[in-house]
Amino acid sequence: MCMEVRKSCECGARTVQFHLRDNVMMAEAVSRLFCPDCPGDVPFDPESMIMDNGWIIEYDMVLARDLAARKLGRERDGVSPQFLFDSGYATWLETYPGERDDIEAERSEIIALAKKDPKAYLKKIQTWNIERMERLKEAGWRKAMLA
Repeated sequence: MCMEVRKSCECGARTVQFHLRDNVMMAEAVSRLFCPDCPGDVPFDPESMIMDNGWIIEYDMVLARDLAARKLGRERDGVSPQFLFDSGYATWLETYPGERDDIEAERSEIIALAKKDPKAYLKKIQTWNIERMERLKEAGWRKAMLA
């Protein structure tokens, strides 16, 4: 069973749900979150942070390294923000924050097309997800680029 982890960004404008693969990490491993609108007064530290298309996740690397060593048998030196994010141990639940809402809006448009033009609907529904992932890759979303 996976635990639901939500974190608000530092400016408080947005809340994001995180996925903690196999419950290896604790919610506290994600120490801070910065949305693209958060004030930029915190310097980016690649030793504890990862940037994904304007969003920054800061990890508690002492805790993360300890948990990875105990639960995964990993060397502490092999645990980085990139490892945590890219391996799914502390990453977005979605491909990017807000994806669910965007998908619903896109689906609504496609479903509306079914009533107007069934052939166009079938063609669109077959290519929609592939085209969407290509757009996300082009936009620079990390999880899309790794897919």
